[in-house]
Amino acid sequence: MVAGHSNSFLKAPAKPRTGGVASTVREPARSRVYIAMVAFFCVFAAIGGRLVTLAMQQTEQGSSYIAAEKPSAARPDILDRNGEILATDIKSASLYAEPRKIPDPDEVFEGLISVLPELNTPRIAQRLRGDAAFIWLKREITNEQRDRIHSLGLPGVGFREETLRFYPGGNTVSHVLGTVNVDGRGISGIEKYIDQAWLNDLRELGFTSEEGLEPVRLSIDLRAQYAVRDELKRAMEHHKAKAAIGIVLQADTGEVVAMSSLPDFDPNDRSEALRPDRLNRATAGVFEMGSVFKGITVAMALESGKVSIDDSFDARKPIRAGGRTINDFHGKRRILSVPEVFIYSSNIGTAKMMLEAGIDEQKQFLKKLGLTERPGGELPERAMPLMPPRWNELAAMTISYGHGISVTPLQTAVAMATMVNGGKLIEPTFLPRTEEEAAKVAQQTISPQTSDAVRYLNRLNVLQGSGRRAAVPGYDVGGKTGTAQKVVNGKYVEGLYLNSFLAAFPMSDPKYVVLMMLDEPQKVDGQPYATAGWNIVPTTGAVIRRIAPMLGVKPNFAGDDETIPVKY
Repeated sequence: MVAGHSNSFLKAPAKPRTGGVASTVREPARSRVYIAMVAFFCVFAAIGGRLVTLAMQQTEQGSSYIAAEKPSAARPDILDRNGEILATDIKSASLYAEPRKIPDPDEVFEGLISVLPELNTPRIAQRLRGDAAFIWLKREITNEQRDRIHSLGLPGVGFREETLRFYPGGNTVSHVLGTVNVDGRGISGIEKYIDQAWLNDLRELGFTSEEGLEPVRLSIDLRAQYAVRDELKRAMEHHKAKAAIGIVLQADTGEVVAMSSLPDFDPNDRSEALRPDRLNRATAGVFEMGSVFKGITVAMALESGKVSIDDSFDARKPIRAGGRTINDFHGKRRILSVPEVFIYSSNIGTAKMMLEAGIDEQKQFLKKLGLTERPGGELPERAMPLMPPRWNELAAMTISYGHGISVTPLQTAVAMATMVNGGKLIEPTFLPRTEEEAAKVAQQTISPQTSDAVRYLNRLNVLQGSGRRAAVPGYDVGGKTGTAQKVVNGKYVEGLYLNSFLAAFPMSDPKYVVLMMLDEPQKVDGQPYATAGWNIVPTTGAVIRRIAPMLGVKPNFAGDDETIPVKY
């Protein structure tokens, strides 16, 4: 047994397994792969950790970075037709805070309210004590306020450089210009139109962060605009009216030269624009225009060929229709010629004239004048007219003298321009337009002969009728008054009027249409009535007297003493 054990120790070693040498050689290579994988993992882990850190920093600082570093989008200057600045950008600052970086919120709060008392609210104090990364405190502060806050050295408080929209004329052109929100986006008027027309597209492409945008020129004449607003304001205060409207329209191009609606607002204080009584009544309000519509009815009847200017109508008795009585305010109680129906403003004669032409003719004529559709123009605030629910005989008769249908004042002015400019309907615009450009969009709506007749009647009304107080020596003014009773609780109220005067000058070759309105004027001492002839008519005369020289209309005193104008 001993010998057997000895033999076992002396036995030759066993042969290695097949591939053993290869396994020994591969062990170091496999270790290097593992080491490389670990190294790559560490590198990527480091990168990932850094990205997470940066993301957390962006979360904490992102709002403030954007607020403090991102430039505000620029807006183009807005100019009047003569190059006067109506709206422009100026440098401003907005105040923000980073509550996480504020060591003593109470100290910061006390410092802020010492400069901006309006921030003294529990909400602001609570937000400063919060854990938010960024909060706005006040947008659009003055340079003086910024300097005072900066001098306090409050930690966690900063400023963002911004552009502030500034309107040098304040209220003067407010309803035309509109205004912008705190972020510089147009929210009404031409400002909103500019955004919708092209500025939003440029903004999306990133082309509005720099200055140098081409100015936008309007058709508004700032001088005429000021005169219209000034006279309206005086009339509104003197006659204790609740509102007033004024429009000056160039008859041969459709350009709006002036447009005012009172009460208005200061676009530098956009909160005023939100008040309900600051509605732009000229384009966003619809009204029963009253007797100024009689000019439209006369034009319709003459254009139909069923009525001539030499015809007469029996106005001796009121008309009974549909349970209603149609009567005249100061009836002559006799047969009236067409010119007499117009200058005496006979409801009876006008209704009979309409019936002679026909209801269908009336509908088509109002449609051709654009009075049954939303008005044109660049302003977003454009109201749809209100039509009668049933356009029967009674409705047609009341529409003939301006009741039962409600339209915007701007539509009414455009209709007047059509009737006196040779019969061409030209959509209104607040942008410059040449006569050649206007000719391309004009639609021949009535004949030149009918237009001549309307001009004759309007001039006659200023010489002999209710428009006498609008006469301006040398300027050949013509026009038609309107005194529309207002509706309260479904009933027309005597003494509660919307007064208007729809005029043009010079009537020999009309250049401008002027529509002036007073809402609920009161009778004043020395006046027997509160009707249009006693208040808005002389106001229109005052406006024409002021704006005619500005607009380059030369006076012509030949014929001023005529009692009857030369018939067309």
